[in-house]
Amino acid sequence: MGPVPNHPAEPDDDLDSYVGLDARTAEERARARGWSTVRTLPPGAIITMEYLRGRIDFEVDDGTVKRCWRG
Repeated sequence: MGPVPNHPAEPDDDLDSYVGLDARTAEERARARGWSTVRTLPPGAIITMEYLRGRIDFEVDDGTVKRCWRG
């Protein structure tokens, strides 16, 4: 069996703090707080449900973050 990967911890972040921000500000803040991947999605987008450590997802409608979740 191969070694178990040693993934860095995800940022300890308040995801609710992104709701209401404009998409650009939210992305800049997320990257500054240590998120390695930032994904912006329109409302109702069909996405796969795989979990990617270090990713933060934003549902953006009319340029504003409406919802946010980890990975």
